Amino acid sequence: MMSEFKAFAMRGNVIDLAVGVIIGAAFGKIVDSVVNDLIMPVVGRIIGKLDFSNLFVVLSEPPAGVPHTLDALRKAGIPVFAYGNFLTILVNFIILAFIIFMMVRAIMKMRAAEPPPAPAATPEDVVLLREIRDSLKARQP
Repeated sequence: MMSEFKAFAMRGNVIDLAVGVIIGAAFGKIVDSVVNDLIMPVVGRIIGKLDFSNLFVVLSEPPAGVPHTLDALRKAGIPVFAYGNFLTILVNFIILAFIIFMMVRAIMKMRAAEPPPAPAATPEDVVLLREIRDSLKARQP
């Protein structure tokens, strides 16, 4: 059973998948940083709100003394419609999907640009057999 597991784990596809997951996780953090640290502040500045994560609508009246912040309202158990966090995640997804699209497009162009591999040379014994066959065909009336 251990040898079967080792053979499974060492197959090329499994290792490629593991590398892809690790790189994807790191790439996801980079995209999160681009969205949260570079894009959303600019968008927030244009719209007038600097922090999208605190955009929400309170769905019921909060008790007296509870601060009107998303974290405080959630801790108090007040239902809130937190659309700001959704907007941030949506922008994050769109950017990530666009970058992946551009990467796949570039890879497909590179694959299309590669010439097909040259056919393998015919082994010498096959060449000799073909010559014998052709000479026998030529002798028959």
